[in-house]
Amino acid sequence: MRWSRPMNFASWPTMADRAVSQADAGLPYWKVAAFSNTPSGGNPAAVMELEHRLDDTTFAAIARSIGLPATAFVWPAVGHAESGDVWDICWYSPSGEIALCGHATLAAGHILLGRNDALSCITFMPRKAGELTVRRGASPDCAASYEVALPVIATQPAPYPEAEAALGSPAQLIQRSADRYNIFLYDNEAAVRAVKPDYEALAALGNDQFICTAPGGASDVVSRVFAPGAGANEDSVTGSAHAALAPFWADRLARASFTAHQASERGGDLTLRLEASRSRVHIGGACCTISRAKLSAADRS
Repeated sequence: MRWSRPMNFASWPTMADRAVSQADAGLPYWKVAAFSNTPSGGNPAAVMELEHRLDDTTFAAIARSIGLPATAFVWPAVGHAESGDVWDICWYSPSGEIALCGHATLAAGHILLGRNDALSCITFMPRKAGELTVRRGASPDCAASYEVALPVIATQPAPYPEAEAALGSPAQLIQRSADRYNIFLYDNEAAVRAVKPDYEALAALGNDQFICTAPGGASDVVSRVFAPGAGANEDSVTGSAHAALAPFWADRLARASFTAHQASERGGDLTLRLEASRSRVHIGGACCTISRAKLSAADRS
């Protein structure tokens, strides 16, 4: 994909600049590489700020037109238009709505926090997941630019021979969740990098995430994530997958904080910090704004 010219940060519109309706002026959005400090790394997402919610058909059409792995749509929550600290959010891929998307949430927090130095944290209110937060990573236990807090996804040991066969490599251990997150543990990083899935066979198993993981070299853990049933053969960097990996690896490493690398073609680096309650995980990473663009009515027809 050819990116447009990098944006001028000084030209970002403020809330007061939006007197003209979005329908007449076109819909501005940002392209962001999440979990990376370079445009070529991490997982790309679009962030579109709206004055109010649009209908689902329009959301889907816009996401298809933009064509990135995920588009986050955000609009001020009732009573928070002036403060800018609480936002409603939903996510769409070109193939449909996403129930939870960590990297696009991080990207949205990056855009909103990046233009308001008075805020240290943004709260997002999705309709299909619990309350989410993105904060600046300026604490002693977080070296990342931002942290997104996601609900933990618990997994339990369970066989999945069809998926193991489709991945093409036997795993040491398989754990699964009711939300269709599936973890496959391998001996080492080289084994994870060597996995060559049969994407058609994996897609036939449904809208699952297949998470291959092992102890890392430069990072504490390494992973690759496949979701062909959702339209992504291999995801670049997956926040929600690390909501499942956090408790899985915390038990094995005997500590609540550690580093992770997702070994996709683009690659991405994350920090993971599991709360003592084990109900939420704080996933840290850098973000890089690639460009700002505008979607016209003709583009989304």
